Amino acid sequence: MLLIAAAALAMIVANSMLGESYHDAIHAVTGPVLSDKLGPMTVHLWINDGLMAIFFLLVGLEIKREFVDGRLASWDRRRLPFIAAAAGMAAPALIYMALAGGTPGLARGWAIPAATDIAFAIGVLALLGKRAPTSLKLFLVTVAIVDDMGAVAIIALFYTAEIDLVALAAAAAVLGAMFALGRFGVKSLPAYLLLFVLLWYAMLLSGVHATIAGVLTAMAIPFERTPGAPDSATSPLHRLEHALHPWVAFAIVPLFGFANAGVDLSGLTAEQLFAPLPLGIAAGLFLGKQIGIFGSVWLSVKWGIAGKLRGATWLQVYGVSLLCGIGFTMSLFIGSLAFPGDPRLIEEAKIGILTGSLVAALAGYAVLRLAPLHPRHDAVEAASDREIAADGDVGDTCEAEGHMTA
Repeated sequence: MLLIAAAALAMIVANSMLGESYHDAIHAVTGPVLSDKLGPMTVHLWINDGLMAIFFLLVGLEIKREFVDGRLASWDRRRLPFIAAAAGMAAPALIYMALAGGTPGLARGWAIPAATDIAFAIGVLALLGKRAPTSLKLFLVTVAIVDDMGAVAIIALFYTAEIDLVALAAAAAVLGAMFALGRFGVKSLPAYLLLFVLLWYAMLLSGVHATIAGVLTAMAIPFERTPGAPDSATSPLHRLEHALHPWVAFAIVPLFGFANAGVDLSGLTAEQLFAPLPLGIAAGLFLGKQIGIFGSVWLSVKWGIAGKLRGATWLQVYGVSLLCGIGFTMSLFIGSLAFPGDPRLIEEAKIGILTGSLVAALAGYAVLRLAPLHPRHDAVEAASDREIAADGDVGDTCEAEGHMTA
């Protein structure tokens, strides 16, 4: 809700008499020059290249925890989210390329509609309360986590400038030092965080986007498994994740939303709204996500690759597929990387992201609100509550051969 409020406030301020002051403040030069490529640091750069590295650090910690000791700890659990996330990234990219890829200079934006904003999507789903089955919530979270992995890989592989091999070697040395600390049993978080800052700076100089340092650092943070139990009080990963979460959720992400969502809509015409770039992004988010995710889930169940989500109807699965079209945070971030130095295209991309995300959110909420509940909804939810109370997690969210499995 705070993220939604920050985005709305940015839109209001950008379209008020404070609009010029808003843009001047966001792009105010603060210095120093950390990279010749970036030039003097601005407020916007500190947020997008600095604070967002901490956001990616938290994302990396969550991914590692889920893979080692969570909902993605086995291949059986990974199969459906991986298939859905992959299809949910490919279909939007294809739709974008079909609508905008032929326009000179726009092909670089293919990945903008490929991302799902987990905060917005879960927020909308939470508004439905108990009407949303637990299996849908877990499915959305796991798909979004895998989606984040794909977005990180895309940023590293496709939105990297010329590589400075010396700086990249320095980054590799720092990362190696982190893993060495882990091998020697060092659990001191300040030591890892100091190396994180050094890794961030080396990545900034290398040409690979600096935020990738957050994910790499997360992979090196030691982790203690706690299957079926609360998080370990001595696990560095658990301690860091809990420490970062309130700062990221209540400060960094809303600040990013406020700094990036402010689009001046004065003078916006239908011709601009339906220009290739915003149209391609909006269609990719709204149409591509639902086609890719719902289609892949339906085919996976039909072909016996995975079981149907238990306690959820196909209409509810479709509603969640619509919610995955909310691409706000990561889409805005990729948009700024796709068209560096071109404010006009970045603003057009924002219009497409906001339009597609808003339509997807409203449509997904409406479908889930009006969809009839599964005949066994209450019984399945009661069973899920008992499992969470006993184990802290839900073992299997899919139906197999008509039986509920725990």
